[in-house]
Formats: sequence, structure tokens, C-alpha cells
Amino acid sequence: MKATINGVRIAGLHAAVPTQRHSFVETPEMFSPEEARKLATSIGVRERRIAPPNMLASDLAVAAAERLLADLDWDPSTIDAIVFVTQGPDYLLPATACLMQKRLGLPTSCAAFDVNLGCSGYVYGLWLVSQLLAGSQGRRALLLCGDVSSRLLLPGDRSTRPLFGDAGAATALERSDEAAPIHVTVGTDARGAEHISIKAGGLRHNLVPVLRGGEAGTLYEDAHLHLNGPEIFTFTLRIVPALVRDILDHAGCDLDAIDYCVMHQANKFILEHLRNKTKIPPGKFIIDMESFGNTSSASIPLAICHSLSEPVATRRPKLLLGGFGVGWSWGGMVLDIGPIVTPGVIEVPEDFPRLAL
Repeated sequence: MKATINGVRIAGLHAAVPTQRHSFVETPEMFSPEEARKLATSIGVRERRIAPPNMLASDLAVAAAERLLADLDWDPSTIDAIVFVTQGPDYLLPATACLMQKRLGLPTSCAAFDVNLGCSGYVYGLWLVSQLLAGSQGRRALLLCGDVSSRLLLPGDRSTRPLFGDAGAATALERSDEAAPIHVTVGTDARGAEHISIKAGGLRHNLVPVLRGGEAGTLYEDAHLHLNGPEIFTFTLRIVPALVRDILDHAGCDLDAIDYCVMHQANKFILEHLRNKTKIPPGKFIIDMESFGNTSSASIPLAICHSLSEPVATRRPKLLLGGFGVGWSWGGMVLDIGPIVTPGVIEVPEDFPRLAL
């Protein structure tokens, strides 16, 4: 599916991470020091931010949203919609976005809903929220996203534990007659859905019943992230270069017109191969996960806030965004951002007040 949205712009964004850091290089644990160094070089992650047990993605995203609203000097009563993109909602129900509406003091006329997407979630979320504003009487909206992926990893899984970190982000959008068009293309191929999955925890494989024997052990493993690295690599190199060509064609521009390309920060090995396949110059291709890891739906806004804070605050760069992964699901976007309030990466302390039901 393709779309072009007119009359909507990004007014600001902030990202948020926990204060706790963990490095398999400094504290190898399940690796030898040499293994840890080689792994960090390959995946591009030296340390990750890990949320404490009582902190969820919603808390990180709310912290980012509170700071963003203050920096923009936006009255919460002027927000017409809030959308939360996550694979880790606080509850099966109600939608976490409803609790965020209350916590942020948004009006009862505000639309609020969740979107269950991961790696492609930020692109999908920007599309949905910008289209929502363009097709309604709404003036302003918040897109929140985030995941605490560290909570979903098996303790001894050497392939996932060094890679995934926790983060949240908030993006403010508003209607504007001066906004440049936002071009979007998205796609899905569920034939690869099994290769990034958490099979237990929903109603298909419920964790509620009392379990006995081997079934309990199987569900315990199935309640954690399963990731098939070779299949992910094959999928990425098959889909993403075509996605780049597709979104550039849809936007009516070429790579020379793009100032920066920000892909989902999957891992450095994959991103380097993507950069070579797409022939995007290194100076335009953002790889920024050394200090945060793969943060799923928050990885694109986190990379923008951390690596492109100055350009989007002082100029109006044209960005190519690309999300890809779990589902299989993917999305590409070409849009202009800036000048906006300087984006930042907020550290959220352990005693930050939790979102409550």
C-alpha cells in the first residue's frame, strides 16, 4: 500500500531510556572477553539500557511525552489523538493508550488506541497518525512508541541477550498548511511470521491455566522471544533494497535528494549489508545502536534524537525512514523534518511514577 499525506508535520520528538546500563563487553558473563569484543564489533552494540522490573515501555514513552509537551509549550487539552505502538502493552486490556490519555491529562474528546507492531511500528505509526489528522478535524496528535524487549529474552540466549535494549519515544504531529508531503509505502508477508515470534501469552497459547509436567516448560520457552537470525538476514536483504527503491519512486526523488537514511536499528552487520546493497553513502546512512542496542519500535526515533538532533533542530533535512522485521512487516517513508524543538534522549530514573490502571 502507498499513501501521500499533505498538511501534516512533525512538530517535535523526544526519546527516553532507563538509567541502568549493561555491557557484555565490560561484564562478559556468558561470553569470554574475546567473544564479547568480537560480538560487539559484529552487532554494533557495546552496551544497552535495561529497564528495572517495575518499569515498562509505557513509562518510558510517557516520560518522553511529558518532556515533549513541556518543551513545545502545548496545552494537553489541545491534543486530539494519542496512539501507542508497542509489542509489550501494560495489560491485555484496556489499551495502554487509554491510560496514557489519563496520565498526560488529555481531553476526553481525545482518540486513543494501541498498535501491535515492532520493527516497522514507527513508520506505520507516523503514517496512521498523520493520516488520522489529515482526514479529520483534529489539529494535534501524539505518537508514542516503545518496547522493553529485555523482559522477553531467555536468560541463557546468547543470540538475543547482547542485542536488545529498552527505550520509548514520543513524536508530536500537527496540521500545517506549510508542511511538505509525507510519502509512505508499507507491506506484509506473514509467511515469515514464525522467524521472530513469542508464541505463548496470547489467547492461542494462554499462560493463565494451571500447568503440569512438560507443558509448563514448553510454554515458558514459548513465552520468550524466538529469533531466527539467518532467515531475518535473508528477508532483510530481499525486501529492504526494493523498499528503498519503491519509496524513492513513490516520493518522486532519488538518493541525492535524501539528506539522511534512518533504518530500524536491527544490528550493525545487517545495516552495513543494507547500506552496501542500497549504495547509500556512509555519511547519509545512520547506524546508532552502540549505546542502546536494538530497541524495536523506538529504534528509529531514538537514532534521530541521538544522531540527528542538530540537523532537525536547525535545518529541514529530508529523511528516508525504513522499518522492517517481525511479521514479516515493513514500511518506508520520505518526509521533511525541521526546524523543530531540539530532540533529546531523556534518562528515566527508577523512581519515575508508573502508569497506573
